[in-house]
Amino acid sequence: MIGKTTATRKDKPAVSINAMTAPLVKSLVKNAGALGLGVSKLKNGVTVIDAGIEAPGGLEAGRLITEICMGGLGHVNIRSAKVFARWSWHLDVWSSSPVLACLGSQYAGWNLSHGSGKEAFGALGSGPARSLGSKERLFHELNYRDHAAQTTMIIEVDKIPPVELTRKIADMCGVRPGALTLVLTPTNSLAGGIQVVGRVLEVALHKVHTVGFPLADIADGVASAPICPPAQDPMVAMGRTNDAVIFGGHAHLYVRGTDADAQALAQKLPSNSSRDFGRPFAEVFKEVNYDFYKVDPMLFSPARVAVTALKSGRTFHAGRLHEELLDRSFGAEK
Repeated sequence: MIGKTTATRKDKPAVSINAMTAPLVKSLVKNAGALGLGVSKLKNGVTVIDAGIEAPGGLEAGRLITEICMGGLGHVNIRSAKVFARWSWHLDVWSSSPVLACLGSQYAGWNLSHGSGKEAFGALGSGPARSLGSKERLFHELNYRDHAAQTTMIIEVDKIPPVELTRKIADMCGVRPGALTLVLTPTNSLAGGIQVVGRVLEVALHKVHTVGFPLADIADGVASAPICPPAQDPMVAMGRTNDAVIFGGHAHLYVRGTDADAQALAQKLPSNSSRDFGRPFAEVFKEVNYDFYKVDPMLFSPARVAVTALKSGRTFHAGRLHEELLDRSFGAEK
């Protein structure tokens, strides 16, 4: 069980991811100038944090936004590592509440849309706001709903959402528009790239869920992936952020259950178990006419995994890092 059953609005979960993130968001706004962020308010009072549209953003902004995206239950660190010849800097992500941090907050599961035709706006929302207003079935499986007077959503977009949509988000979350903060992270910005690569643990947890391993048996998790170089072309940028995980990501999960269960999970998790594995993501995406739903969902996972069965202490490994494919995606000089 992740949190208490929330039969009424008066019930409170054991852990409030919105309460956990509130001071992080406050600090982000307070230090916006130093972090290269832009802060503004829409006419309905919604706060907008620009992390790469007009404002420059940056690596540290992306690191902090990733921790907000994880509901305040995750830790993110930038470090140098001698894993790849050309890509020295890595992002480390870990959480002692990985299921709630990654699936209950960080996962981009809230489908947002407004308008039609050339004026249409579409995006996926992530962050603690999902636990208040999203209708995703996943929250029923997690047995978790948060209650809060203020909330934050992260959206991977290169333009400000329509005011009408922001009002709808606030209404669905049960908060005033003035209590809603939107963090906008275009993929082709440094901050945006960091927050996508920072999903390396989240995609591992999402695949755990997809293959049917009991989420209640996930005790802890840590993951790492190389920081990809930015690209002005949004499609190239999106491809690189995905490939950082698919070709260069490494996750280690600590699980309850039998050795056989842990070993079976390890074999199913790596990205090379997908039929679409073997080419940079931008090429795969183009081939399916830029339709995410036509990409094999098994592709979205780390390249290498380790699963430790806590009862026995045995660790099972699967997959490997793919430096040659990473170089191809990142545009390394030959």
